[in-house]
Amino acid sequence: MTAQKAAEIALREEVAIRERAEAALRETDRRKDEFLATLAHELRNPLAPIRQAALISKSAEATEAQKRWSHDVISRQVRHMSLLLDDLLDVSRVTRGTLELRTEMTDLATVVEAAVETARPVIDAKRHRFSVEMPSDPIVFLADPIRLAQVLSNLLTNAAKYTDPAGDIRLQATADSEHVAISVSDTGIGLTPDALARVFVMFSQVQSSQDRSEGGLGIGLALAKGLVDLHGGVIEAKSDGLGAGSEFLVRLPRRASKAPKRATKVAFAGPAPRRRVLIADDNRDAAESLAALLRLEGHDVTVAHNGREAIETFNTLLPEVAVLDIGMPHLDGYEVAREVRRQSLGRAVTLIAVTGWGQEADKARALAAGFNHHFTKPIEPEQLTRLLR
Repeated sequence: MTAQKAAEIALREEVAIRERAEAALRETDRRKDEFLATLAHELRNPLAPIRQAALISKSAEATEAQKRWSHDVISRQVRHMSLLLDDLLDVSRVTRGTLELRTEMTDLATVVEAAVETARPVIDAKRHRFSVEMPSDPIVFLADPIRLAQVLSNLLTNAAKYTDPAGDIRLQATADSEHVAISVSDTGIGLTPDALARVFVMFSQVQSSQDRSEGGLGIGLALAKGLVDLHGGVIEAKSDGLGAGSEFLVRLPRRASKAPKRATKVAFAGPAPRRRVLIADDNRDAAESLAALLRLEGHDVTVAHNGREAIETFNTLLPEVAVLDIGMPHLDGYEVAREVRRQSLGRAVTLIAVTGWGQEADKARALAAGFNHHFTKPIEPEQLTRLLR
């Protein structure tokens, strides 16, 4: 082979490599654009019922039953949005390798019960026939029960969405001395061989079924795979083709804990203590609504709407607990926390950071600034109530 011929072959190979790389970049960019459009759609969806329910709630003509119904709608839709955002944060942590499991000896029946409770509204809304098959003996093994329930609820929700109304969904669990296997099968629209190959890819959705599903970000199965991988297990999808239903099989190692922890129960005696609480947030609706909830619990709550006002209020109120938004004008939450901690009277206060940023680096920065706790928005009032106890 002449030098010129070899150079031509090398050039063609280099061009082919570049073309493949460019095609891969275009595909990634296309999936990113689709994901952003889907994210906007999914986050807008709950806004209509929330707005309409709010109008019903404040209508003078609304009955008490209608108002209670509107409150349930708002609570349900806010929870839906919160779960979407939690999935986004979790899949980011899995991708970057920063998500850590909190393993303990786990009863699979309890995990399945939690997963079914999360997915039940979607299953019932489409009138599916749902069955669970579990061994008669308890299946106990080392796992993160919250994350494992998240995997199963994602699989059940996925099955419910992609199965026509009044379909069949089955969760089946088996175990031997070394492995735990959990199968979620359905009589839904099924998967083509091409879809099977990419169903666990980030931002991927089955194109032929998008008009029949109930939406989604295309990250649920990618997140499920990441969480199963962290457990040292495997997850696979099976289908005989379009219209033939599908099955997702999770297989986990059955490990035992080397040093099992004893469960302890905390009992609260008597009424909850009354706390002096400072809430600082430039979002007035968020601050005032949280303050109203805490006042209903009997706490003495004062509200500030920027960083400087928060410090001035702290100096006069001397609160026991301060709930600080991070992104405030004048002084942000980090600056307020550092200033409070510099004061001798500020060393005993419990500081709680509330922010839309929930990465591990954000938590570390909050702790470094002097915060005791870091909550991502929307804050769960029950979680804050437990903390105040």
